[in-house]
Amino acid sequence: MDHACAQLDGAVGTMPLRGTVLGFDFGTARIGVAVAELELGIAHPLETIASGSEEQRDRALDRLIADWRPALLVVGLPPPRPDGAGHPLAPVIQAWAARLGSRTGLEVRFVDESLTSAMASSALSESGIRGIRQKRHLDSVAAQQILQSFLDGCHAAA
Repeated sequence: MDHACAQLDGAVGTMPLRGTVLGFDFGTARIGVAVAELELGIAHPLETIASGSEEQRDRALDRLIADWRPALLVVGLPPPRPDGAGHPLAPVIQAWAARLGSRTGLEVRFVDESLTSAMASSALSESGIRGIRQKRHLDSVAAQQILQSFLDGCHAAA
């Protein structure tokens, strides 16, 4: 059984009610990863992958996908700037996500990542993790924020 879920571009697609979803906060230095079960609708930070070489990053991502066997991948995408110009990192993220989807055979959905790093930093601060101690957790918690935003939108559309 599937249910409707709005995508970043406003299109509505269907997706399963159950299954694992991996969420990603892509950065040129690190990639934050989060995980959720669709049925529960609660995202959790998983890990941060130091980008390193593309081959190293791909091996780490392939390991996560083999371990978690997701039904869907969700990637944060920065919105266009107020003047309508696209964010300079958006095409890089879209190309990376397209390669990931092609390599794994999994559908990739995008979600607006606005303010997710700031929300992640705030959540970590509230948990007592501040300053330099945040660095190793920030990207995976930002991925959690991205994935939770996606899940919240899906459950609201259901």
